[in-house]
Amino acid sequence: MYQVLFKRLPGNEEIQLPVRMSELAAGFDLHAAVAEPVSLSPGERKLIPTGFCMAMPSDLEAQIRPRSGLAYKHGITCLNSPGTIDADYRGEVKVLLINLGQETFTIERGERIAQMVFQTVPSITIGEVDELPETIRGAGGFGHTGV
Repeated sequence: MYQVLFKRLPGNEEIQLPVRMSELAAGFDLHAAVAEPVSLSPGERKLIPTGFCMAMPSDLEAQIRPRSGLAYKHGITCLNSPGTIDADYRGEVKVLLINLGQETFTIERGERIAQMVFQTVPSITIGEVDELPETIRGAGGFGHTGV
C-alpha cells in the first residue's frame, strides 16, 4: 500500500480532499477551489485550482482525467488528458478544463471537476542500438492493423 500526503492550502479548509466515491473506484474525485464561480464558454479553457498540494512516493504518478458525467452531460473535459503529476511536484494541483459543449458552464466552489488516478512508474533504462528486433507488424501504424 502507498501513502500519499495532502496539504490543504490556506483558505480551502472546507474544500474536500480527493475522495473515492465508491469502494472500488479507481479515481479520486477532485473539487474546485475557485474563489468565486467560474464560467467556461463553449471552446474556452481555464486552469481550475483544487486547493491542495501533495507528496507521493517516487514510484507513483498521478493522472488527472475527466469526470465522465461532466463530459457526457455538459461537454466539460480535461485538456492534456491524462495530465501527469510527477512525484517530485509540490505545487498546487490544478485541472485544465475545456468546454466542448454548446452552452456556457459554470464551475462552483467545491464542485467535483475531475478525477485523479494513481499509477506506478516502472524503473526504465534507455539503450541505443543500430537495429531493432523484427516483428510481424514492423513499422505499420495509424490504422495498419484494421479499420
